[in-house]
Amino acid sequence: MEKYDIIVVGAGISGLLSALTLSKHGNRVLVLEKDHTVGGNCNSYMVDGFQVDTGAHAITHLQKGPLRHLMDNYFDYMPVFEDYGHYFIRTHDHFMKVPSNIKELVTFDILPRKDRIIVTQAITKALTLSTFGVDLSKQSVYDFMPDNLCKDTCDFMDTISYFLSGKDMKQTSAQRILAGSSFVRDSVPQEQMESIVNNAEQHTEPVLKSILPSNLHTSLQARMDKLSNPFTSLGRLATNKVTYSQGYPRKGLKALLNALLSSLPNSVEIRTGCKVNKIITSNGKAIGVEADEIYYADNVIFTGFVTDLPQMIESLPHSYVKELEGVVHTRSLTIWTGLNTVMDEFNYIGSEIWFKERPYWAMPISNYDASLAPKGKQLVGFSFILNGDGNESQRIKDSYETIYSAIPGIEDKIEMTHNQITIPEKAAVTIDGYFADNRTPIRNLYVAGTDTDKRSMGITRAAYSVIELLKKMNEDRNLHRLN
Repeated sequence: MEKYDIIVVGAGISGLLSALTLSKHGNRVLVLEKDHTVGGNCNSYMVDGFQVDTGAHAITHLQKGPLRHLMDNYFDYMPVFEDYGHYFIRTHDHFMKVPSNIKELVTFDILPRKDRIIVTQAITKALTLSTFGVDLSKQSVYDFMPDNLCKDTCDFMDTISYFLSGKDMKQTSAQRILAGSSFVRDSVPQEQMESIVNNAEQHTEPVLKSILPSNLHTSLQARMDKLSNPFTSLGRLATNKVTYSQGYPRKGLKALLNALLSSLPNSVEIRTGCKVNKIITSNGKAIGVEADEIYYADNVIFTGFVTDLPQMIESLPHSYVKELEGVVHTRSLTIWTGLNTVMDEFNYIGSEIWFKERPYWAMPISNYDASLAPKGKQLVGFSFILNGDGNESQRIKDSYETIYSAIPGIEDKIEMTHNQITIPEKAAVTIDGYFADNRTPIRNLYVAGTDTDKRSMGITRAAYSVIELLKKMNEDRNLHRLN
């Protein structure tokens, strides 16, 4: 029976990034995907001459974040990213940028002056506490706000919360708002990447780490950054930009997917239409999977929904199964509209958020690349959160009505519509929501994906997860294949 070094279950962005990176460390990798296409939510396809993505996407943390590190270290082909632009708010009377810093918030006259001052004070307080080490991940945005805010301000804070977590401000943490608004910026330490990418055939740590105390091997620049970090973070109150280091891939999401697929070495084998029904274990260790046939491997990486693991492994500890029940899912609806002309209302680079009636996220993606729509036409995606158990067809109908209300006359310009209902991330970042560790209670069974890391969103969060996976496998001496 043929045996692989690693089996990756799932060929979404997390699974493919896992396969790419692990194969570049000398492993022979088998990827099994139940669908007949790969990429998951990182994909594009044609609808009546328009190229739609699987949901609207902004790729965040492109300067120093996880995807940048993975591309620089593992990709053979690099996608091109366009500057993302700005976030806007549209009401019946206004169209203006979402505030990125205190100065912009103070002059954000959509909200009453009193409320602007209150929100400014709340942000300053939260950032100060976070900067000096206070954990705000369990304190809700709602808890930071007084009771006397007007409805428009509450709706605005709810909209920002939905945008960043998929839930309202009672379920969204203050830390999530700070990070999502770029007041607090995550990055991957260079030392972490060096320890992973290092050619460790003998499974030894980098030389400096092996002979120096842990507090001495950090680079001087990293120590200086750590020392100045509190003052830098507080300084962003005046200078912050919410679109810091964000982009959109030229030619759409499939350009990023194609760059990844083209970078896969011959040591990666992908089988589509192959559903994994069971993860095989022996003496508390993963040894393979059962799909259309039995496949064996030294390590198994599961990148599907972690909530599916209990159906695939009978020997999971009860305590772990109970923890997985804490994962919170959020569904979204994206309505793609192909317009027969370029509308003045969408004459901008970036995206917009509507908050007066019902929140949506709108992106005119053909503004980044005109080839995504037929010549002289425009492609705009509108994304909505689908919470609750309401009638799905009615929710879709209401979403169209919201679009028509926000953009009067758009219905006369629409020549193509296409609806997508997806789970954009496999776990919502809520105060009480659970995120799994990359290590599972089963030896040599790891998980990766957007339900194993809560930093950032979408593809960027998946990249964070994969870097953490590499770190854990390196620590367990399972990353580098012995020759």
